[in-house]
Amino acid sequence: MEREGRGVGAASGGLVTIGEFARLSRLSAKALRRYDELGLLRPALVDPVNGYRYYDPAQVEGARLVAWLRRIGMPLSRIGRVVALDAGAAAVEIRAYWARVEAETAARRDLAMYLVDHLSAEGGAMSRIPGNTGSTGDTRDTGGTGNTGGTDNGRVPGGPGLSEGPGAVRLAIRCAALTDTGAVRTANQDAAFAGPWMLAVADGFGEGGAEASAAAIEALRPRAWGAQHGGLSAADLLNALEDTADSASRAVRAAVAPCAAPDGSGTTLTAMLWTGSRLGLVHIGDSRAYLLRGGELFRITHDHSLVQSMVDDGSLGPEEAASHPGPALLLKALVGEARSAPVAVACRPDVRLQEVMAGDRYLLCSDGLSAVVDEAVLRAAVIAADDPDEAVRRLAGLAREAGGPDNVACAVADVVVEDDHQRPAPGDRDEGRGHRVEEPEGLGALR
Repeated sequence: MEREGRGVGAASGGLVTIGEFARLSRLSAKALRRYDELGLLRPALVDPVNGYRYYDPAQVEGARLVAWLRRIGMPLSRIGRVVALDAGAAAVEIRAYWARVEAETAARRDLAMYLVDHLSAEGGAMSRIPGNTGSTGDTRDTGGTGNTGGTDNGRVPGGPGLSEGPGAVRLAIRCAALTDTGAVRTANQDAAFAGPWMLAVADGFGEGGAEASAAAIEALRPRAWGAQHGGLSAADLLNALEDTADSASRAVRAAVAPCAAPDGSGTTLTAMLWTGSRLGLVHIGDSRAYLLRGGELFRITHDHSLVQSMVDDGSLGPEEAASHPGPALLLKALVGEARSAPVAVACRPDVRLQEVMAGDRYLLCSDGLSAVVDEAVLRAAVIAADDPDEAVRRLAGLAREAGGPDNVACAVADVVVEDDHQRPAPGDRDEGRGHRVEEPEGLGALR
């Protein structure tokens, strides 16, 4: 066993024994041995005869950093990456980790509230549904442009939405989707889809970005989604959404596996799945979903980005975030499996249920639109369009007018009272299609 206090031979060189270093660093000797084995904190000297470990007092700051990171719950494997970085890069990594912790805590909170309401409600009635796991509920973006969006904590205006049971009003969605390469990029890695059961956008990145975005959306297109899931309870539907989200994750990993660096390729994904009575939302990354209701445009997703986390903790204001010079680091995205990736963490998408009302209009878009077009302009364009087809054309045109620096994907859906002759047959394949457009004059949408 290593001796406590100073070692005689080590003292002359300014080194201290593991016992003394444990006292200085507030780490136990057992923890120091473990960190040595893992390569997190190597001793300055190991006696070749007796195996005693000696440390340089200058290592105390690094040891305390390890202790603090353990105290906030950071896994040892991630601590190893942090301590190898310079101070600035380490700060970025810690911020990214904590943003993920807060998002996951919000998800657990929402699930806990859902369970409380579900178990407390009489007759199976539920007064609450889980909110977006990246936020404190449906949030309205009050900030400027970019992947930043300051938010308030006000709920999206509610309402009974679709009534259940005999005599219930049947609702349907009418939708359109469009993608545009933009004025600068030479390739289009965005994908969009609109059909009677699904609305989705995905923003691919990396060598296999186009394949990733296409695979994520294709994985969300089960045969007759609405016919299969329309009669499920809210709880069962959430489970079905999670299974679908997992399918998208697997599809992306498979799609980018042939790439030289699979972990450098991936995609965001924001999708709404219509069951015939409810909308289910699947979301990961910094693409966005908006709701137009009562003349107001509300953002109902939360960006999984480093800049957004800085807005959330008050480090940046919305105006500062809109012009932030740093790259758009994603905290969550669907990525391939390999070594290091341009995102901090690859995670499961958030899933939630969205209440609907006749007259609602939904907009899903990649950051190629939201980053360059002010939200007030977005709102005006969405309101002015007579139908989803016109809306997506207007929005893609606005991105072009703003310089079109990135690919754009957008999809728009109106919630309408369903006519019997327009009702999709339960066995019908979802025939909606995404659309990629290469030239400004070719802008068009397919429903």
